Amino acid sequence: MRLGITGHRGLSESVEGAVRGMLPAHLRPYEPSELCGVSCLADGPDTWFVEIVLGLGGRVEVVVPAERYRDGLPEAHRAAYDALLGRAVDVHRAGFRDSGAEAHMAGSEILVGLVDRLLAVWDGKEARGYGGTADVVAHARRMGVPVDVIWPEGAVRD
Repeated sequence: MRLGITGHRGLSESVEGAVRGMLPAHLRPYEPSELCGVSCLADGPDTWFVEIVLGLGGRVEVVVPAERYRDGLPEAHRAAYDALLGRAVDVHRAGFRDSGAEAHMAGSEILVGLVDRLLAVWDGKEARGYGGTADVVAHARRMGVPVDVIWPEGAVRD
């Protein structure tokens, strides 16, 4: 089973804690030997998901939206990005040089094309910019990829 992840970045500590607590339930139904998580490794849900997949004994594939994608991530996240990228069994590249909305959406489209199901840490609202979580969910639904929305009851984004 290939599961992908998309989700909001910059969540509050309380929302982060709730989401981290909810993610494992979406992964446990699958045999670890058959579980493959697919992620772009952005800070937040992308990374939490990969850590859980690896912790369960699954494998990980990474989609890199742009050559300079890492440079656009928060500096505090880059060591985790590097470590998790190094554990990937396969890396898919979107082919963009610079990291931006178009590259991020292209990476997400590649991710959706690779998975059987998409987990979306999403508040159900419109994207705040092109390539946001809502756009990725809409793309997955257009492509017929099932989407499981993960969002804590009553939570709000900053």
